[in-house]
Amino acid sequence: MSRSGQVFASLAPMKTFEDLFAELEHKAATRPEGSGTVAELDRGVHFIGKKLVEEAAEAWMACEHESDEAACLELSQLLYHLQVMMVAKGYSLQDVYRHL
Repeated sequence: MSRSGQVFASLAPMKTFEDLFAELEHKAATRPEGSGTVAELDRGVHFIGKKLVEEAAEAWMACEHESDEAACLELSQLLYHLQVMMVAKGYSLQDVYRHL
């Protein structure tokens, strides 16, 4: 539920943080042709880091100036690129969770 009390409707099934991470690990291992995730991994940590900075700024601006739906979309993209970085570095969810 958003701060305005509205529930966002989605046509796609809900994906969890853990589901996304498993999907990204699978793509990294199987390297499907045409995968944007594989292309990003191939470009390396520096490129992924720049994407993280870009997405963080977009998430911040959306949270400050756009709708809740737009903000949540930008936050989801930030989480995606964060997980791509984790996969690129070989970090597991547990590696990160133990610092929470």
